[in-house]
Amino acid sequence: MAYTLITANRNYSSWSLRPWVLMKALGLDFTDRIEPFTAANYEAFRSFSPTGQVPALLDGERTVWDSLGITLYLADRHAGIWPTDEAARAFAQCAVVEMHGGFSALRNDCTMNVGVRVRPKTMRPALVRDVARLREIFSEGLSRFGGPWLAGESFTALDAFFAPVAYRIRTYGLDVGTCQTWVDTVLDHPAMKQWEAEALAETWREEGHEAELAECGDIIADYRSAAGA
Repeated sequence: MAYTLITANRNYSSWSLRPWVLMKALGLDFTDRIEPFTAANYEAFRSFSPTGQVPALLDGERTVWDSLGITLYLADRHAGIWPTDEAARAFAQCAVVEMHGGFSALRNDCTMNVGVRVRPKTMRPALVRDVARLREIFSEGLSRFGGPWLAGESFTALDAFFAPVAYRIRTYGLDVGTCQTWVDTVLDHPAMKQWEAEALAETWREEGHEAELAECGDIIADYRSAAGA
């Protein structure tokens, strides 16, 4: 039986993107089910996810939730989730966990929105530190393991977990120096292009996410389809 992966709006849902792009990049078969964010979606999402959040992976009668939980579940069943090289695998797993639990300033000050370009209102010291840490991780991964991906020659969970960051870097014009090469590479991946095309085609808007975007900065370009079209 094929998996069903439940995700939310392409424009907003960074957590959804992680397992989606990983499964797409590795060619894993799954049914793609979108449940759009609404103003009061918690109870509705509880019908398929114990946390009331996305993503959620359905495997027969089993439900697996959280982007990291899904990644670990898939890694027990499929090759390619983690690098085969031991050093690269250790680096990838540490960086994935750091991304999963950290970078709060980046999340708060640069909310995910694929289809716009934004001039940030401010670069708080915490955000500056987060961007500097991104440069460190990207630089170490690329230099130690040879690229073009963060843990070597193959796309792995490490690239999937930082894939939403690539959109944030582009949306807000964040400077990651020479590591922009990885950003450009991941944005050019066919799975990322598909996600972006679907994001731009979305016509619904979620008030809370749009309010967060307004707090983050001034929109200087909006490539999304017209709302309600």
